[in-house]
Amino acid sequence: MSPRAGSTGSQSPAPATLAFVESPVQLLNVLEWAHVHALRTAAEPSGPPGPEVEGGRPRPGGGLTLVVLSPTDPMTRGQLRRMAELARDEGYAVRWEEARGGATAPFHTVGGLAPLLRRAERIVMGDPFSRYVQLLLTITRARDLVVVDDGTATMEFVSQLAKGERLVRWHRRGGRPGARDLVFAPVSARARRRLTPGVGRRVEVFSAMPITETPEGVTITANDFSWTRSRFGPPRITKGADLVGTSLVETGVVDPDRYLEAVKGLARTYGATRYFAHRRESPDKLHRLAVETGLEIVRPDLPLELIARRGPIGRTILSFPSTVVHTLPLALVGTEVKVAVCDIDPAWLTENASPRAQGFLSGVTGTARDVHRLSAVSTAT
Repeated sequence: MSPRAGSTGSQSPAPATLAFVESPVQLLNVLEWAHVHALRTAAEPSGPPGPEVEGGRPRPGGGLTLVVLSPTDPMTRGQLRRMAELARDEGYAVRWEEARGGATAPFHTVGGLAPLLRRAERIVMGDPFSRYVQLLLTITRARDLVVVDDGTATMEFVSQLAKGERLVRWHRRGGRPGARDLVFAPVSARARRRLTPGVGRRVEVFSAMPITETPEGVTITANDFSWTRSRFGPPRITKGADLVGTSLVETGVVDPDRYLEAVKGLARTYGATRYFAHRRESPDKLHRLAVETGLEIVRPDLPLELIARRGPIGRTILSFPSTVVHTLPLALVGTEVKVAVCDIDPAWLTENASPRAQGFLSGVTGTARDVHRLSAVSTAT
């Protein structure tokens, strides 16, 4: 929590590492990075222990402050609150910023964080596409920058960085920049330069995603969800199947009627009984799914990797192309759970979908390891 929210006081020393997160998955992956980083630092053969190490062993919370740039939707905020509790249990300082709580909130947030940004030695971020994060990057003097997974967007970020392209989310590629994009373009360009390794500037990408194009000078570190597996589970496994929801309708990529029919087909074919909703799925869409499919709609209070690891979870997990087809097999390694992914039929895409949408979604599925690939289910025309 921030001083305004009742946590660390203004006289607290500047953290060695400052992490910015805007979603529960980002926060989870910062915890995973911190776990691996502490173990890696403890294993270094020479030099004095860093702030993350005490007595030759990882010290919980050493030198890391998590800054939550809170969104406004209730489900995301609820999951972030729960994840913040887990972070505090690990010994990390958590500063909660109502970053979108009104027209003046960004000015208060940036102004309050500026002193910490200027003194931090390392910046960890979950979403390099975020305008908020890009703005904060123009303030920091940190020489170490770390990008942790924000889902499949990490794949696109690394690809764009390798090609020297401007940073644009995959589902918006091919569209004309809006007025806000043009106004913000200089900040975005400066952030991209900061995220490019150079003399005295190191960049690390910590990811469970398949990275096929590595930008010159960028260090890639694999996320195997070792923190999650060490803290939770193994889960109790049920006989049935569970279905994982996606926000592809909400982002304008997939037609809602086609999506509903696809969910019906999967539930009918594989006997799924529960539908784990994505935090961005609309209540109206979820109500319609419940009524027309008979599925039990579950609104998770934590990222699905933790929900699945804690259990109970179905023996088969069905998903459309999304982050979980890469992360769940890692979180559930050693269990009998099977993850199956259903392709997106090109006919499901909306007229406004990015020209790159089909290729990107196919790549998400095709590069997934340890999953069973399903053909796209047929839908009503």
